[in-house]
Amino acid sequence: MYAIFKALGKQFRAEKGKVVRLPLMEAEPGSKVTFDEVLLSSDGTTVKAGTPLVKGAKVTAEVVGDGKEKKIYVFKFKRRKGYRRKTGHRQKFTEVLITDVKVG
Repeated sequence: MYAIFKALGKQFRAEKGKVVRLPLMEAEPGSKVTFDEVLLSSDGTTVKAGTPLVKGAKVTAEVVGDGKEKKIYVFKFKRRKGYRRKTGHRQKFTEVLITDVKVG
């Protein structure tokens, strides 16, 4: 049983017992969150696709914690001018444990 849900402008696949990495959310570790925007759900035999959402379907999860991705480096320069800039970025994320997938 799985579902495709939309959260924070992106789409994620949810299966019970799996950990999903979402963009940073304002939620305390250990708190429960519910995602009602389910775009597609499957119970193993049938697949329900929403138009645009599946009615009655929802995904329940528990916040595990926050973290940062690996650093990516951005290097820009202008040739023959001595202009060079190197910057880095680490995207923040929230990990949630999927506790229940309700198929509509």
